[in-house]
Amino acid sequence: MKVILQQEVKKVGKKGDIIEVSEGYARNFLLPKGLALEATSANINMLKQQKASEALKQQKLLEEAKALGEKVKGAAVTIKAKIGEGGRMFGSVTGKDVADALEKQHKLSLDKRKIELKDAIKSLGEYTVPVKIHTEVTVDLQVKVVPE
Repeated sequence: MKVILQQEVKKVGKKGDIIEVSEGYARNFLLPKGLALEATSANINMLKQQKASEALKQQKLLEEAKALGEKVKGAAVTIKAKIGEGGRMFGSVTGKDVADALEKQHKLSLDKRKIELKDAIKSLGEYTVPVKIHTEVTVDLQVKVVPE
């Protein structure tokens, strides 16, 4: 019997897969628990429409990410840090600080988790920080840390 999986089932398949299973497994386990639908022509057409709308949605997200990436690419952020004796910084500059500065200086809202700082910035200077906006869109942001 052919069924369309509604969610991932271990050792069987992933959501949206059309698979062939024994009739007993489908009628006694998959269908009653809502894990699958019978693969009728109406259900297959519905699945195709869902996949098409999902692809359109992903394309729109990618385009938005590319547009945001262009804005971020041209931006440079200046962060003021407190300096103690000997030119050492108090604390450090983290991804949250960079995201807040980007919001204040350029009105670009960006999640702090998208800013990929391996380690917090602990000294003055200019840095190039990678920003991963989307799985396919990564841009470099110029961050300048200056004394307060």
